[in-house]
Amino acid sequence: MSQSFAPRPLVIAPSILASDFSRLGEEVRAVDQAGADWLHLDVMDGHFVPNISYGPDVIKAMRPHTKKIFDAHLMISPCDPYLEAFAKAGCDHITVHAEAGPHLHRSLQAIRALGKKAGVSLNPGTPPSAIEYVLDLVDLVLVMSVNPGFGGQAFIRSALGKVSDVRAMTAGRPIDIEVDGGVAPDVAGQLAAAGANAFVAGSAVFKGGTVEAYKTNIAAIRNAAAQARGEAI
Repeated sequence: MSQSFAPRPLVIAPSILASDFSRLGEEVRAVDQAGADWLHLDVMDGHFVPNISYGPDVIKAMRPHTKKIFDAHLMISPCDPYLEAFAKAGCDHITVHAEAGPHLHRSLQAIRALGKKAGVSLNPGTPPSAIEYVLDLVDLVLVMSVNPGFGGQAFIRSALGKVSDVRAMTAGRPIDIEVDGGVAPDVAGQLAAAGANAFVAGSAVFKGGTVEAYKTNIAAIRNAAAQARGEAI
């Protein structure tokens, strides 16, 4: 790799939003067995984004089915009144949007105070400079490569340049660079080359509906990213 700093570990984080909700516990166990590193939890409120998904009670019900990291992505506004509920539900990472409220710094402090890793997410129209002032409070930056609210959207290619900018801005810090939206093997390598190390994938992981299919799908994304990072599989 061209970067002068050590890369963060490669992470595949299947988005539970794309799973079969009628057998949610089974799906959580299946992607765990298939090689997921984190489980990505897309929380939508019908206000900040034009869709409603699930809340802390559903996450709490999922928690006994895996010991993998629960990577919560809160697409809600306001977020501060609900941070404690998501922490108590078993989320390990709690990511909030830079655009979701006027007090991002305070929200990230609150997440850290709950003993959780704090993330900040950027919509496609938001520049990386919007989060530069909070980097000391951030464990993770989530770059949205679709407009949030729905699964199955096409990858927005301008995200590649944004990932590069975020990676340059966070150089030398222990911050994961995560990408969410339209991530599949055909773009995972390009994202990894740009500096991303954590890949959220919904339909690209859950297509096929079986543990074996999920294993194949996760491996394809991981292999594409690892090759771009110059890592042997």
